[in-house]
Amino acid sequence: MIIDTLSNAEKYFCVHPLFEKAFGYVQSLDLEAVEAGNYELDGEGLKATVIYKAGKTVEEALEKFEAHNQHIDIQICIKGQEQIGWKPRESCRDQKGEYNTEKDVVFFNDRPDMYFRLAEHQFAILFPEDVHAPMISDEEIKKLVIKVKI
Repeated sequence: MIIDTLSNAEKYFCVHPLFEKAFGYVQSLDLEAVEAGNYELDGEGLKATVIYKAGKTVEEALEKFEAHNQHIDIQICIKGQEQIGWKPRESCRDQKGEYNTEKDVVFFNDRPDMYFRLAEHQFAILFPEDVHAPMISDEEIKKLVIKVKI
Protein backbone atom coordinates (compact mmCIF):
# COMPACT_ATOMS: atom_id res chain seq x y z
CA MET A 1 0.00 0.00 0.00
CA ILE A 2 1.09 3.53 -0.76
CA ILE A 3 -0.46 6.69 0.71
CA ASP A 4 0.53 10.13 -0.55
CA THR A 5 -0.70 13.39 -2.08
CA LEU A 6 -1.39 14.02 -5.76
CA SER A 7 1.48 16.53 -5.87
CA ASN A 8 3.87 13.58 -5.32
CA ALA A 9 2.25 11.18 -7.81
CA GLU A 10 5.16 11.16 -10.27
CA LYS A 11 7.34 9.46 -7.65
CA TYR A 12 5.31 6.29 -8.28
CA PHE A 13 5.40 6.15 -12.09
CA CYS A 14 8.18 3.53 -11.84
CA VAL A 15 6.01 1.15 -9.78
CA HIS A 16 3.78 0.08 -12.69
CA PRO A 17 3.95 0.86 -16.43
CA LEU A 18 0.39 2.28 -16.43
CA PHE A 19 0.74 4.56 -13.39
CA GLU A 20 2.07 7.50 -15.41
CA LYS A 21 -0.93 7.27 -17.74
CA ALA A 22 -3.33 6.89 -14.80
CA PHE A 23 -2.01 9.92 -12.95
CA GLY A 24 -1.79 11.87 -16.22
CA TYR A 25 -5.51 11.27 -16.61
CA VAL A 26 -6.10 12.57 -13.08
CA GLN A 27 -4.07 15.71 -13.83
CA SER A 28 -6.13 16.32 -17.00
CA LEU A 29 -9.38 16.44 -15.02
CA ASP A 30 -11.09 19.28 -13.25
CA LEU A 31 -11.58 17.14 -10.14
CA GLU A 32 -14.19 19.46 -8.66
CA ALA A 33 -16.34 19.33 -11.83
CA VAL A 34 -15.92 15.69 -12.92
CA GLU A 35 -19.25 13.87 -12.90
CA ALA A 36 -19.97 10.59 -11.13
CA GLY A 37 -19.80 7.62 -13.48
CA ASN A 38 -17.56 5.08 -15.19
CA TYR A 39 -14.83 6.04 -17.64
CA GLU A 40 -12.72 3.88 -19.97
CA LEU A 41 -9.13 5.09 -20.12
CA ASP A 42 -7.17 2.36 -21.88
CA GLY A 43 -9.34 -0.58 -22.86
CA GLU A 44 -8.88 -3.27 -20.23
CA GLY A 45 -5.71 -1.73 -18.79
CA LEU A 46 -7.19 1.31 -17.06
CA LYS A 47 -10.72 2.08 -15.91
CA ALA A 48 -11.93 4.95 -13.76
CA THR A 49 -14.98 5.41 -11.60
CA VAL A 50 -16.03 8.66 -9.96
CA ILE A 51 -18.16 8.12 -6.87
CA TYR A 52 -20.08 10.88 -5.13
CA LYS A 53 -22.22 9.64 -2.26
CA ALA A 54 -22.67 9.51 1.49
CA GLY A 55 -20.00 7.77 3.48
CA LYS A 56 -20.59 4.48 5.29
CA THR A 57 -20.32 3.45 8.90
CA VAL A 58 -17.45 1.16 9.81
CA GLU A 59 -19.81 -1.82 10.00
CA GLU A 60 -21.37 -1.05 6.60
CA ALA A 61 -17.92 -0.77 5.00
CA LEU A 62 -16.75 -4.03 6.58
CA GLU A 63 -19.58 -5.90 4.85
CA LYS A 64 -17.41 -5.47 1.73
CA PHE A 65 -13.90 -5.86 3.17
CA GLU A 66 -12.37 -6.59 -0.22
CA ALA A 67 -9.31 -7.45 -2.27
CA HIS A 68 -8.65 -7.83 -5.99
CA ASN A 69 -6.55 -10.38 -7.89
CA GLN A 70 -6.23 -8.73 -11.30
CA HIS A 71 -6.20 -5.00 -10.53
CA ILE A 72 -4.47 -2.38 -8.42
CA ASP A 73 -6.75 0.34 -7.03
CA ILE A 74 -5.66 3.96 -7.04
CA GLN A 75 -8.22 5.59 -4.75
CA ILE A 76 -8.17 9.40 -4.76
CA CYS A 77 -10.17 11.54 -2.34
CA ILE A 78 -11.57 14.55 -4.20
CA LYS A 79 -13.98 15.97 -1.63
CA GLY A 80 -14.51 15.21 2.04
CA GLN A 81 -12.46 12.97 4.28
CA GLU A 82 -12.51 9.22 3.93
CA GLN A 83 -11.35 6.56 6.31
CA ILE A 84 -10.23 3.19 4.94
CA GLY A 85 -9.77 -0.03 6.89
CA TRP A 86 -6.74 -2.13 5.90
CA LYS A 87 -5.24 -5.53 6.60
CA PRO A 88 -2.58 -7.53 4.75
CA ARG A 89 -4.20 -10.30 2.77
CA GLU A 90 -1.76 -12.86 4.13
CA SER A 91 -3.22 -12.23 7.60
CA CYS A 92 -6.85 -12.74 6.57
CA ARG A 93 -8.27 -16.07 7.69
CA ASP A 94 -12.00 -15.85 6.99
CA GLN A 95 -12.86 -15.52 3.29
CA LYS A 96 -16.52 -14.69 2.63
CA GLY A 97 -17.71 -16.67 -0.40
CA GLU A 98 -15.77 -17.35 -3.55
CA TYR A 99 -13.63 -15.04 -5.65
CA ASN A 100 -15.76 -13.32 -8.33
CA THR A 101 -13.72 -13.49 -11.54
CA GLU A 102 -16.04 -11.19 -13.49
CA LYS A 103 -15.88 -8.40 -10.88
CA ASP A 104 -12.34 -9.24 -9.72
CA VAL A 105 -13.26 -9.17 -6.06
CA VAL A 106 -13.07 -11.39 -3.02
CA PHE A 107 -14.51 -10.47 0.37
CA PHE A 108 -13.37 -11.29 3.88
CA ASN A 109 -15.05 -11.44 7.28
CA ASP A 110 -11.81 -10.42 9.02
CA ARG A 111 -11.38 -7.08 10.79
CA PRO A 112 -8.86 -4.45 9.66
CA ASP A 113 -5.54 -4.18 11.49
CA MET A 114 -5.63 -0.41 11.06
CA TYR A 115 -7.55 2.51 9.64
CA PHE A 116 -6.12 5.48 7.79
CA ARG A 117 -7.67 8.71 6.58
CA LEU A 118 -7.51 10.32 3.15
CA ALA A 119 -8.14 14.06 2.92
CA GLU A 120 -8.81 15.97 -0.28
CA HIS A 121 -6.21 15.35 -3.02
CA GLN A 122 -4.62 12.44 -1.19
CA PHE A 123 -4.55 8.93 -2.62
CA ALA A 124 -3.96 5.33 -1.64
CA ILE A 125 -2.59 2.70 -3.99
CA LEU A 126 -3.96 -0.68 -2.95
CA PHE A 127 -2.35 -3.80 -4.39
CA PRO A 128 -3.87 -7.32 -4.49
CA GLU A 129 -2.27 -8.03 -1.12
CA ASP A 130 -4.12 -5.09 0.48
CA VAL A 131 -7.57 -5.98 1.85
CA HIS A 132 -9.51 -2.77 2.26
CA ALA A 133 -12.83 -1.31 3.43
CA PRO A 134 -13.25 2.15 1.86
CA MET A 135 -15.86 4.93 2.07
CA ILE A 136 -15.97 5.23 5.87
CA SER A 137 -17.15 8.72 6.73
CA ASP A 138 -19.98 10.64 8.33
CA GLU A 139 -20.07 13.03 5.39
CA GLU A 140 -20.49 12.90 1.63
CA ILE A 141 -17.41 11.72 -0.26
CA LYS A 142 -16.37 12.38 -3.81
CA LYS A 143 -13.60 10.08 -4.95
CA LEU A 144 -11.96 8.73 -8.07
CA VAL A 145 -10.98 5.07 -8.26
CA ILE A 146 -8.69 3.96 -11.07
CA LYS A 147 -8.42 0.24 -11.70
CA VAL A 148 -5.00 -0.66 -13.07
CA LYS A 149 -4.66 -4.09 -14.70
CA ILE A 150 -1.73 -6.07 -13.34
